[in-house]
Amino acid sequence: MGITAMIPNMTFQQLMDEANSRWGDIWDSGSGRLEIMLLCPRKERKLLELHGDMIDHGQPVMGIFHRPRVEADLIAEQGFDPRAASFQFLNISNADMGPWMQQLVTQEGWLRSTVELAPVPFALDIPNQRAFEKRTILCFRHPSLPPLGSYFLPYPINALIGKAFVSLPRRQAAELARQQAEILGVGLAKPEPEIVEVPVVEPVAETEQVPLAVEDAFVTEMIPEEVESVALPQSAEQVDSTPAVETATPAPLVVAENSIPLPSGIPEVDDMLPIEREFRALIQELLDAGVDPSDMMTDPRLEDITERALAQEFETWPVFMAMVS
Repeated sequence: MGITAMIPNMTFQQLMDEANSRWGDIWDSGSGRLEIMLLCPRKERKLLELHGDMIDHGQPVMGIFHRPRVEADLIAEQGFDPRAASFQFLNISNADMGPWMQQLVTQEGWLRSTVELAPVPFALDIPNQRAFEKRTILCFRHPSLPPLGSYFLPYPINALIGKAFVSLPRRQAAELARQQAEILGVGLAKPEPEIVEVPVVEPVAETEQVPLAVEDAFVTEMIPEEVESVALPQSAEQVDSTPAVETATPAPLVVAENSIPLPSGIPEVDDMLPIEREFRALIQELLDAGVDPSDMMTDPRLEDITERALAQEFETWPVFMAMVS
């Protein structure tokens, strides 16, 4: 499974240039990568943003959505409604493309084709437009969407700027975090306490009270198997016939089996993050209103909460699936 993070105002080129410093051992600079295009219904964009959370992959997967504006008419001329779809470009390892697309293709019926990427004609006068050579890339689309022959961009894919949704492999990310914690000296296990043996002192005629620090780890050593006790003072009639001190076997140590009950009425500790509480409240509100889970993705409130949750590294997708299932 992956962990998705949102990085604002990024391009694929920036992410590639900063990959070693950002992800260290997670990033394999020698791994072959490719760019593909995904077309999904606009209302399902949120599912696509967090798709990596449900996929076991080995390398970071980078995704940037592009929204056609001036060039939307060029797409509509092909019989494709640009307002009905979300257009995502992925930079992905060759080895991860199969696992990434398996569920979409086998269970949801996504279709595979190719799309020609072409520069927007200069006659449209887009600011800061850059020329680039036409190229054909692999494309996967939702079965509800028609095929698309050409897609027009004002810049090459590597220069498109927007919110980058980067899915990091969970196991490697956890290992990297552990290594960094060791280097920084934080989050490490505390050393085991040193066990000090307490010598057994022979009993003497006079009894002296010695304060003892009773800890579970030392109880066995601090209580000898046999103890000579001092007898209680006796009456005057018994002094002549009974010795003042005699050896007696102590009563067995009694340990209460039942723990002391805690006072009732103590509230449970709520360790839920505020962003999780807000997210759950919104999903429950939509469920109570009878909103279909797939239609929830179009709610602007959900988009706002999801973006803030990503910034706080809270994964909304597992919570969403658990609540709507």
